[in-house]
Amino acid sequence: MNREQLINEIKKKNSFLCIGLDSDKSKIPKHLLKYKDPVFEFNRQIIEATQDLCVAIKPNLAFYEAGGSTGWKSLEKTLKIIPKGIFTIADAKRGDIGNTSGLYAKAFFETLNFDAITVAPYMGSDSVIPFLKFKDKWVILLALTSNAGANDFQMGKHKMENGKWLFQNVLEISKHWGTVENMMYVVGATQASALKEIRKIIPNNFLLIPGVGAQGGSLEEVCKYGMKKECGLLVNSSRSIIYAGDGKDFAEKARVEAKKLQIEMAGMIKMKMGIKW
Repeated sequence: MNREQLINEIKKKNSFLCIGLDSDKSKIPKHLLKYKDPVFEFNRQIIEATQDLCVAIKPNLAFYEAGGSTGWKSLEKTLKIIPKGIFTIADAKRGDIGNTSGLYAKAFFETLNFDAITVAPYMGSDSVIPFLKFKDKWVILLALTSNAGANDFQMGKHKMENGKWLFQNVLEISKHWGTVENMMYVVGATQASALKEIRKIIPNNFLLIPGVGAQGGSLEEVCKYGMKKECGLLVNSSRSIIYAGDGKDFAEKARVEAKKLQIEMAGMIKMKMGIKW
């Protein structure tokens, strides 16, 4: 999916919601355990209940890889039922030397046909550029995350010699590796106050914003500092949507939570951009 197509989906749905499929077999409703593939059945019902409200779906690979070949099959089956037009993100956080990254790119972009993959930048350009060679595919580079450990390096106690935080250097260097057509960045919603400075460095790249919902991030704050003329945001919510209910009506309850966010997003679009698409 290219940038224009993604923006068109945002316009069509009046939403920039990404739903994270952090599908844990130990947390899904117990009645689903009777199915041959409980995780797939859980995903199927979540997708069917929310597909008109979200523009992106983001399976977290750890929840599938932990199940071995069974988990991988659940992932493959899930990808096949995601409707055309929904942007698919492999939350894999890969980042290895160039030849290995090239194979990761082939696995996720060709074999599984994801639209995007999250990538760690620590090993530098040669670990990222192989992902950027695929047409209409995206790298979503980790920039400033929402976990407590982000303060160890990304916004560590000591700035670098040039007086900037590590995440600022990552942004300034990596923005030359790709373009606004194939590179996004992860910025945690709990780091919303940093978005103003981030937008000075990368004013037009899309941002994937996790942390709204269960992690306590504020959608209003994210939009205040991060929203651009063409939106420029994909805001992810995982647990607060997919685990909103644990009974037979879990999918309906997931829809209710997704709808709340979509309505709030539509309001932000109108307020921040002065228009209603």
